Amino acid sequence: MHVYALIHRAAIDLALPRGVDQVLETISCGQLAAVVESGLALEPLQADDTKLLEAVLAHDRVIRELFLQTTVLPLRFTAFPDRESLLADLQTNQQTYLNTLTRLQGQAEYAVKFAARPIALEPVAPNLTGKAYFLAKKQHYQAQQRQQEQADAEFKALTAAIDHHYPVTIQPNSQQIYILAKQNSSALLEKQLSHLSSQASCWHLTVGEALPPFHFV
Repeated sequence: MHVYALIHRAAIDLALPRGVDQVLETISCGQLAAVVESGLALEPLQADDTKLLEAVLAHDRVIRELFLQTTVLPLRFTAFPDRESLLADLQTNQQTYLNTLTRLQGQAEYAVKFAARPIALEPVAPNLTGKAYFLAKKQHYQAQQRQQEQADAEFKALTAAIDHHYPVTIQPNSQQIYILAKQNSSALLEKQLSHLSSQASCWHLTVGEALPPFHFV
């Protein structure tokens, strides 16, 4: 039994999209409902990389379509062995899931991309030789190091400035962060990030579309 997301039980009348192979259904427990594809077998998918990729993309699509209609608690690509085990999990973790749904009410996830601004460094003169050449190479390397240190410091400062206003999730080894903000705040975010970009010498910031809060559950 493949589970896509959890929603409030009061929202179960929404239009359910098609899943990987079948129309979806909801299974309710208390104030919660799980959006599931009960007949999806994972074993054939796991044996075929192409089919597995298609299923993962379908999983993402379903969550996005649900998100346009109601608050969702998106789940990773996963499954429960049967209906009983799913109901047991919903019963055991009911309050935790409800608290998360309440926190996410009316919220969306936005990807903020940090694009490095091109900064030209003086090249090493090709006619240099001997000590003069090695000194120029050393100075060029030191300038690169200073530039990288400045970029790292700016990245931290910009992230801290954003974190002052919005919950932030940072992706390790990535020039991208995720923030949690109201679903209709794209224009405000663009204005705020444009202001931050104007104060930065190393980075230009852009914000993506409103998405389900994948990185905040």
